[in-house]
Amino acid sequence: FPEGRSSNLMIRVIRGARTQGEERGVIQRECAAIRAQFRQADNGTRSHNLAKLLYVHMLGYPAHFGQMECVRLIASPRYNEKRVGYLGAMMLLDEKQDASLLITNSIKNDLSHSSQYVQSLALCTLGCMGSAEMCRDLAPEIDRLLRASNSYIKKKAALCAVHIVRKVPELGELFTPASRSLLSEKNHGVLHGAVVLITELCERNPETLEQFRKAVPELVQIMKGLVMSGYSPEHNVAGISDPFLQVRILRLLRILGRNNETASDAVNDLLAQVATNTDSSKTAGSAVLYETVLTVMDIKSESGLRVLAVNILGRFLLNNDRNIRYISMTSLQKIVQTDHNAVQRHRGTIVDCLKDQDASVKRRALELSLALVSAVNIRSLMKELLLFLSSCPPELRAHTTSGIFNAAERYAPSQRWHIDTILHVLTTAGGDVRDETVPNLIQLITTATELHCYTVHKLYRALIADISVQSLVQVACWCIGEYGDLLLRGECEETEPVQVAEDDVLDALETVLQSHMSSPATRGFALTATMKLSTRITHNVDRIRSIVSIYGSCIDVELQQRAVEYNALFKKYDHMRAAVLERMPVIDKSSPGHTNGESAGGSIKEMEPTKRTQEVFSYLDMKYRLDAPLDHVTRPGKTQGPNYRLFMTFVSLSHPPQSVQLQMKAPSGDVIPAHGLGQVTQTVLLNNPNKVSLKMRVRVCYTSQDFVCQDTVQIDSFPSPAW
Repeated sequence: FPEGRSSNLMIRVIRGARTQGEERGVIQRECAAIRAQFRQADNGTRSHNLAKLLYVHMLGYPAHFGQMECVRLIASPRYNEKRVGYLGAMMLLDEKQDASLLITNSIKNDLSHSSQYVQSLALCTLGCMGSAEMCRDLAPEIDRLLRASNSYIKKKAALCAVHIVRKVPELGELFTPASRSLLSEKNHGVLHGAVVLITELCERNPETLEQFRKAVPELVQIMKGLVMSGYSPEHNVAGISDPFLQVRILRLLRILGRNNETASDAVNDLLAQVATNTDSSKTAGSAVLYETVLTVMDIKSESGLRVLAVNILGRFLLNNDRNIRYISMTSLQKIVQTDHNAVQRHRGTIVDCLKDQDASVKRRALELSLALVSAVNIRSLMKELLLFLSSCPPELRAHTTSGIFNAAERYAPSQRWHIDTILHVLTTAGGDVRDETVPNLIQLITTATELHCYTVHKLYRALIADISVQSLVQVACWCIGEYGDLLLRGECEETEPVQVAEDDVLDALETVLQSHMSSPATRGFALTATMKLSTRITHNVDRIRSIVSIYGSCIDVELQQRAVEYNALFKKYDHMRAAVLERMPVIDKSSPGHTNGESAGGSIKEMEPTKRTQEVFSYLDMKYRLDAPLDHVTRPGKTQGPNYRLFMTFVSLSHPPQSVQLQMKAPSGDVIPAHGLGQVTQTVLLNNPNKVSLKMRVRVCYTSQDFVCQDTVQIDSFPSPAW
């Protein structure tokens, strides 16, 4: 490029580049020319060349070689060169550059310059990139300018002081007296700078905060003057008098009134006046009202004023601007716990925002809707949430399902409603629920004893309709395994009676076992359910035996282990199958291993009888025949019942060593004559070569006159030869 090419021509050539490579070539040639010009003596084009370099810097290309030129131009006596030099310093220098220290003296000299515009350049540069060292050196000069008579300089000095306080907080005390006197200024620019500076001082020093609380009445008068003033072309923005200054004053009043009764009382009337006299149809008015709401909610305001603030946010929800709707719901989310009833009045508008096209607005509406759920509105609001779930974006489904589950658990009007709601969610978005949903629902079903028949029928219908939702299929299989007899009975008061055949149930479970959509965990549920049905049906036990035996060679180790154990129950321990596969007891939610979604662990496996089976298969050894009578087992309602003598129905050991082996013989019968006229015996053979300590649990379960009774005892007093 020829020397001295104008900035306009350079910009035109750069913009005319067709490719990035061509642009880089133009930039490199131009930078080389600028660098050559910097090496030459002053020919009046230094500021012009630096200006071109700053444009190159704005495009993202390296321009660090112009830093020293900035220092030289700042020291120039000519204003046009000094202006470009200061601009270059703000763009190319920062506190990490050594060159920044070289301009400290120039800035100090220019702060005392006779021209206010040169002083302004120095103030802007110090307020933009001044380091902590520069701030300490020049802070007294800034304090002096804060007391100057020139409003233009005082405005710039106040904003520069804000930067100094942020860099060196301990210097805040230096500016406190001057900043207090600036509140008496009439110039809006100076007032704005003073309020920003006071806000910074109060946020960083509690003692300063206490001092400025005395200025609350003065700030209130300034704010009232802005609200009630007539039209002023100089400060009017969309019909609002200087909304920027109003927002800053409200923010400062919020800090001063926080946790202080006196300051809050002095502000209450002003806030009510601003809330009722500010037009919210324009963005400027909405900004002032939003800051008013934040102030009302943060200070010790009156209850009526808080309701007014919530109503303002409610009006924001109807605004066409999505940004205003978003900040409205964000604010309502923060206050919904403290002002729940006031926010509830706008529930309909909030729910309508669930249909908003903007994803961020929709997410905020969902969070707020979930926070509004209560025992009073649970039914109506849950309908809206379930409707939203059916069409909500995929990224919101997990959050929606989790929120619905939490709300249902907390406010469910009945157990049936609770179960129906969770099943609806599983049907609609079962693939997006958390891992703990399955055990939580199983726990809920076990506690709802009177709904077992209703639940198993409903889940069976869901299973035959769709087996793609794994969580739903797992719960359905578990219920069918536990309450299959209720399903086959066909009698249910809660639903229309439907006759289900044994083959139909087994077909459904086999479909789950054979489906490619079923996960290994789901197949485990289905296999266990199939095994449990062997004690709940009468005509298809051989079919179940066949199904179980097939999976004894399954490639999935977990499924293979279950099948092998269940095969052993059929062959070797068939006499114990009914006891092992009986219904699970009610699951205590507080028991170890249960989760309500707050733990970080993985999912809970199905509570199948595998553990019980393993206890039967693994542990105790003894070559002694135990004859442990259980005397005086009393049936409720009777003063004394029949005496029974048993040997054992169930065995376990706390920490079974590998050396202990167990062999259980078949019991001599399953009926004990009353009045001590007979007994049932069972022999247990134990091999305990290492003589480890033995413990045994004996569980008694019997039926007498259609009444079922059971008891469990632990035996620790084994004969010493056994251990």
